Amino acid sequence: MTPAPPHVVADGRPAEGRHAGRIARIDWAPLRPRAGWLWRRLHHKRWHYVGLAHEQVFIGVAIVDVGWTATAFAYLFDRRERRLLADWSQDGLPSLQAGVSDEPLAGAHTWFHGPGARLRLQHQAGDTLALTVHSRALRLEANLALGAMAPPLLAIGRVDGGLAHATQKTSALPVHGWAEAQGRRFALDGGWAAVDASNGLLARDTAWLWASAHGPGVGFNLQQGYFGEQENVLWLDGRPVALGAARFVFDAAQPLQPWRVSTDDGLLDLVFTPEGARTQDRDLGFAASHYVQPIGSFTGQVRAAADAPPRAVVALAGVTEDHRSRW
Repeated sequence: MTPAPPHVVADGRPAEGRHAGRIARIDWAPLRPRAGWLWRRLHHKRWHYVGLAHEQVFIGVAIVDVGWTATAFAYLFDRRERRLLADWSQDGLPSLQAGVSDEPLAGAHTWFHGPGARLRLQHQAGDTLALTVHSRALRLEANLALGAMAPPLLAIGRVDGGLAHATQKTSALPVHGWAEAQGRRFALDGGWAAVDASNGLLARDTAWLWASAHGPGVGFNLQQGYFGEQENVLWLDGRPVALGAARFVFDAAQPLQPWRVSTDDGLLDLVFTPEGARTQDRDLGFAASHYVQPIGSFTGQVRAAADAPPRAVVALAGVTEDHRSRW
């Protein structure tokens, strides 16, 4: 993987490829040919997602700007009781009730304000991301340490039906903080978080399968769908390794049955065992979303190269996702 470029656009074209390292800002303004203002407004999709894994809980938080509307969600899954203790979501107006930062990590300031809800992901002194959720269902205060993280993935490329997409993804970030749901308080110290900052000019109909899990020494991100194999990466002992095309074998009608997740280069072969899931189905006619995100653990093996010895993965906490959107 090459070092991250300073910009996502070079000479009017996407700086295509899988890169290792941070980018300060994702800015598509120099992209050529330019689409009209209205097209860009409706097709520019941005989101920040944080997945936070702890031996007792898994927490997912997202703030999404789809151009003509914005949405946010936050959930807490109790891994011991295998049930959602909090599952909150709300829609809002871009710029007025929500803002998704073009800065993925350093300088990030992503927020959502709605009735009874305040969410924020903000870069702070000491090179940390402060994640805050104050809602009726969930309260969360956590700091994610960026300083000693493995080089994050920066994937940039073209997409069918759209113009271009970029995503900055981290592996395991040490977590300090707490969460409260249904009158119970959970200490999050010792947990690990991964950040997904995505920003692109996408097609109206977009679909993907996704898998992500991270811990000390090993983590990975896989996607099959609109972005091809661009964001497929394995982190081993702090070193990112580009992966081939991802394969997902599962029963979409029964997403809580085991999934088989692998790559065609033979570097990753895992079985995902769900413990529960967050789901959402919405169909407004002009817009629709089908979303299933099982929470569970991955077991199997990974390799740094085809001729490298296998590395065992045992009960690594993470998620899979089956997502289709008309947005």
